[in-house]
Amino acid sequence: MARKFLYLIAGVTLALLLLMVALRVWSDDLTEMAFVPSVSFTPQSAMVSSAWDDPAMWVSRPGLKNDPASWLPPGVTPPAQKLPVAVFFIHPTSYIARDAWNASLGDKTSRDRAALFVQGMASPFNGAEALWAPRYRQSAVGAFLTAKPEATQAIDLAYRDVLAAFEVFTRSLPEGRPFALAGHSQGAFLLRRLLRDRVAGTPLADRLVGAWVIGWPVSLDHDLPRMGVPACERADQAGCVVSWLTVADPADTEMLMRAYGRRTGLDGQSVAGSAFLCTNPLTGTSNAGSDASANLGTLVPDFKAGGGTLAPAVVPAACGPDHFLHIGEPPKLDMGPYVLPGNNYHLYDVTLFWANLRADFERRVAAWQKAHNPPK
Repeated sequence: MARKFLYLIAGVTLALLLLMVALRVWSDDLTEMAFVPSVSFTPQSAMVSSAWDDPAMWVSRPGLKNDPASWLPPGVTPPAQKLPVAVFFIHPTSYIARDAWNASLGDKTSRDRAALFVQGMASPFNGAEALWAPRYRQSAVGAFLTAKPEATQAIDLAYRDVLAAFEVFTRSLPEGRPFALAGHSQGAFLLRRLLRDRVAGTPLADRLVGAWVIGWPVSLDHDLPRMGVPACERADQAGCVVSWLTVADPADTEMLMRAYGRRTGLDGQSVAGSAFLCTNPLTGTSNAGSDASANLGTLVPDFKAGGGTLAPAVVPAACGPDHFLHIGEPPKLDMGPYVLPGNNYHLYDVTLFWANLRADFERRVAAWQKAHNPPK
């Protein structure tokens, strides 16, 4: 098992290193040639939601054997009693090939990467009594590097799968049970739409503990008003949206902003140049700053052991005037070779603040319970 994990890490490392080298050296045109699928988009039939009744259609779900989301770093113990809340987590892009616009559900490489991402990024939420993370026909990473119409078609296909899985998730909820939504990168991009289409203006909105839309910009003008819930302004606020994109200094965000500007907001308008939400995970509030002493623990990966350890009080964070979350100079931690060009810490958006995210989730669950079950 350990050897299999090391092979997986080696494969992920090689793929990400190739991506990083390409993005550092090549022009936009060459980057598109390298990562944007060169094949035609192949329309695929919509899958019925009942397909997600099959446990094999989930990376994580209650009762799943060897659930990657159940992992905890050394020294972190599970709560004596699980929080009475369910979490729906949408994993980030794990398909970086260019031989198709959407990953096959059976593609082993992307499935293995998805499990690795769920282990590191969904685990802060595993104090909940139920955590669900669906498999879906995710769009290739190249879909976010081009304005081709095929990219939109690929993203729409991925979104239909997420909606179908969400139906199964909501049917599993006991009556009145609160829930939380979380996603990173492509998962966050799709989560914006899910909030608009399935939560805003519905009874579900009152049951929402919070939405952690991490690693994709949430436009203040073109997204947030359509999501049906406000931005989190206080650390003890429930039913609100949390979002950030992490960079170290000096940061070059030009490529990120181009990717952002290619897509439209939830109102159908261009988001190019639009300000976006920045929540500081160290404070739980918007547009705030904090020194490293407030960081309860950065998850430092241990690739040999297939896990990681927490390093507290190392990484600071502050929302900058450019709306990115700045962590100062690159942290003096062995985080692995996955920092993207321009000091872009996209792949570490969650793990840099692992323990704070766990505490933030628990705090907002408590806030929701207090608001809906006031003392008599």
